[in-house]
Amino acid sequence: MTGSTEDYAPHPHIGGRTAALRALAAWRAAAPGAPRVVVLTGDAGSGRSRLLTGFLMLCEPEYRKQLPLDAMDPSTVPPELPAPAVPSAEGLTAAQVLWLIADHFGLRATGVQGVYAELAALDEPVTVVVPDVDRAGPVRAADEPARLVREVLAPLAATGTVRLMAEVPRPLATEVAEGLPTGTAQIIDLDAPEWADPDLLVRYAQAALDPEFGAPELPFTVDPAARLALGAAIGRRAGSPLVVQLAVHCALMAPEGFDPADERFLPTSVGTALDLHARRLGTDSQTLRLLLAPLALAEAEGIPVQLWSRLASAVAGHDMSPAIAGGMLLAGPFVQPVEVPAEAAEAASGGGGEADGGGEEGAEGDSADGERTLLRLLHPALAEEIRAGLPNVAAAQTQIAMALLEAVPDQDWGKADPYVRDHIAGHTLEAGLLPQLLTDPGLFVHADPVPLRAAVEAVPLEQLGAPARTYLRTAPLLTRTQAPTLLRAALLEIAFVEDGLPEYAEAIHGRLGLDLPWQTLWSLPVAGGVSAVTVGSLPGAEGAGTTPVAVLVVPPGTPGARPVGAGAGGGESGTTAEGGESGTTAEGGKSETAVLVHHLVQPGLLDDADLDRIVRPSEEERAAAPLGLSRGGDYLRVWNRADQEVVAALISDTPFTAADLSPDGILLVATERGAKALRIRAAGAGIAS
Repeated sequence: MTGSTEDYAPHPHIGGRTAALRALAAWRAAAPGAPRVVVLTGDAGSGRSRLLTGFLMLCEPEYRKQLPLDAMDPSTVPPELPAPAVPSAEGLTAAQVLWLIADHFGLRATGVQGVYAELAALDEPVTVVVPDVDRAGPVRAADEPARLVREVLAPLAATGTVRLMAEVPRPLATEVAEGLPTGTAQIIDLDAPEWADPDLLVRYAQAALDPEFGAPELPFTVDPAARLALGAAIGRRAGSPLVVQLAVHCALMAPEGFDPADERFLPTSVGTALDLHARRLGTDSQTLRLLLAPLALAEAEGIPVQLWSRLASAVAGHDMSPAIAGGMLLAGPFVQPVEVPAEAAEAASGGGGEADGGGEEGAEGDSADGERTLLRLLHPALAEEIRAGLPNVAAAQTQIAMALLEAVPDQDWGKADPYVRDHIAGHTLEAGLLPQLLTDPGLFVHADPVPLRAAVEAVPLEQLGAPARTYLRTAPLLTRTQAPTLLRAALLEIAFVEDGLPEYAEAIHGRLGLDLPWQTLWSLPVAGGVSAVTVGSLPGAEGAGTTPVAVLVVPPGTPGARPVGAGAGGGESGTTAEGGESGTTAEGGKSETAVLVHHLVQPGLLDDADLDRIVRPSEEERAAAPLGLSRGGDYLRVWNRADQEVVAALISDTPFTAADLSPDGILLVATERGAKALRIRAAGAGIAS
């Protein structure tokens, strides 16, 4: 074993890698001459994740107590220090990883550059370890690992107060250290001769075959001599720890006819592991690869088991259900079932599903104890191998996307299986078809906004239609607030009206069957924003009925606005800085300004309205109204006076500058972008007409 001696016990989780462990320990100790930045890399399946996991055990005080430190090489054991920040990148965006780091160190920054500035200003260095960079991002085709390296890891590496270690795919490894002074960074490539450990593969194989560690009792596992000989042969031929794992799995899961003395069926690579296993079981390798293709193209944690046959058949172009029915011995060594709580899928998207996950097919994947079974490949390197063998990945993703669409009951996204609903965007992105999918408000409302936003952001803006651009504008608010389905629908309804897409707002009200807390009546963009608003009524001529109106205080020179004197917008109700129930402004100040008069319950300005005849609600009318209004910087709450229950909560991606609530339940809201009116749909509230 490279860099080791017979006098010390290997790390029990790693089983070797002494040279690499010594380098990592020196980094952790900040030893003289040790680099400040370490990039751990290697081929997929080289064991870099296992090495990093074992090293982090030495850095975590509680884990250290469980390790035989006295028996290990002292040069591989780092000093006992406070545990480092370890923000795993798996499934996260670059921004999410950065904010995990900021939260860990209690930084107060509100922007990205502020995070790096605060880190650079620290009195003492901080330690950050970022594993699983290759698994970053909620959508694979969005290439989040590259974004994470360029937007987070490289700036962290350039920050002198940060001691950084990151596990990075080889194509991106040099970008982390690019431009740093000589000696600042070290790249440890586990496939390079100075870091490789061939003996590790032999020991790994021999341990994996040992019944003491969970292997089944078979002739070649219970006989020590046979076990050691087979383990040595597997380790000698395998090119990586992953290939060792696959070779052992194939032998143990389908031992019938396996001859431990026949090295022809011992793989040397991930591809040969697939091919040799299929051949030994009397099947062609292409059938096995087609069985596994949906898993190689899957998003997130894997596909629901009940969708496997449908998707495999879609990729193959013919019915694969017979092969799947009898194919677990064939596919089993390469597949990992994952049991997740059934409610977890709903929680991920804000509890939006209204049905049982896709009708009859959805029920098959849910167990009696409320768990869903997902299937995924044992390792990302398997996915790379299978994807590389497909004639056309985009075409395969197209077939999968079509099959997923067909699996939506009645084309109702509220009834779709959570995987279909939340991850079809990832499949259509890689197929090049995502813009065509982004026309259904039901998908916008029901899909988990984190993966959907990531997929939409990966499409060039000029390829997106108007509804998709509205979603893209609204998505940061949806993800930041983790808005549940009903609130997502309500916020998107507002956004569609704001962007001149009333038909999409109406679809949310009608076709989706959701009981929204409000209906957006109109939206008026105003350059420079609206600083104050108040509701009122304009009496008709000669005893005719009154017209409900909204008075908007706008910058002088706003088209259609009329200049007025100081105090405009407050009227008899006055203005407040706290955002009470009267017409409100952000500042409460008074200056020469201008106003627009708008219909309260329908689109349209009243250019000829007589300002002097507008009547504001009296304080008595407001106090007698069934609804009350409370306001903060980026939220508004409407509540029933009778029981103090909140009936509508409105949030915004830009601060509210003003708000008012009419006695009959019309909420008038202003921001720096303009104003809008919402009819609050609450029991006991009168309806404006």
